Amino acid sequence: MKMKNIVTWFEIYVDDMDRAKKFYQTVLRKELNKMSVPDEMGMVMWAFPWVDDAPNAAGALVKSDMGKPSSSGTIVYFDSNDCSELDLVEEAGGKILMPKTPIEGFGFFCLFSDTEGNAVGFFSQK
Repeated sequence: MKMKNIVTWFEIYVDDMDRAKKFYQTVLRKELNKMSVPDEMGMVMWAFPWVDDAPNAAGALVKSDMGKPSSSGTIVYFDSNDCSELDLVEEAGGKILMPKTPIEGFGFFCLFSDTEGNAVGFFSQK
């Protein structure tokens, strides 16, 4: 049996979907995809691109009464080659919280606040 990481899905809550979608598409340089959600769920979801059976977790931006943006909750880290996406954060409307920082023996990380006030990061091996 192939081993898998335990996390399979994440959601980043937003108040303004258009603003958040523009921010993430600019910083990640990737298009998000609208997800079909039943009307009775009362939510709007835009998924980050994913590949079936690939490593790492998939996720989406979510506008819903069930969750609100927060800088003090769980932090999602996006995979990065070298954390260079941090250079696009402020131009896209976010704020740098922590510059690229080494984690001895593991790689590097950095933190930023998105346009919705969520604390989010990048993780890289170099």
